[in-house]
Amino acid sequence: MKNAKGKGAAKVSKEALKPVDDRKIGKRKAPSKPDKGSAPKAKKEKAKKDPNKPKRPPSAFFVFLEEFRKTFKAENPNVKAVSAVGKAGGEKWKSLSSAEKAPYEAKAAKRKVEYEKLMKAYGKEQASSANDEEPDKSESEVNDGDDASGEGEEEEDEEEEADEDPD
Repeated sequence: MKNAKGKGAAKVSKEALKPVDDRKIGKRKAPSKPDKGSAPKAKKEKAKKDPNKPKRPPSAFFVFLEEFRKTFKAENPNVKAVSAVGKAGGEKWKSLSSAEKAPYEAKAAKRKVEYEKLMKAYGKEQASSANDEEPDKSESEVNDGDDASGEGEEEEDEEEEADEDPD
């Protein structure tokens, strides 16, 4: 039993000791594109965005960044990269004290209140438009709910004409 422990570890195939050739084993490759003939995987469709829906309000940092962009571009007219403005703005924001951040937080809170009012109005508008529409039925289906073939209408018309003629 003692020998069985060492035998498995001692046996190493000659192939394992050979240098690895990437061409034979294969490097990582991009996944191949599926053929047009094969059935593609079903993708989840994104919900369509409503253009009338109010946009979310900016956070205090983005309110600060609006003002910071103007001053940064005035001081550094040669810098065109958006990332440079963002990095400089982030560093400046981190260095600000809570007292210096307070006016930006107040503006953000004010914009948030306005946004909530707009969203309430938008929600009411959506609810009222949803109630007005009757889904899955055209006017003819709504009006002709009882008569599937339409034959009953002709008979009623004939009866009305007979009632009207006193002759």
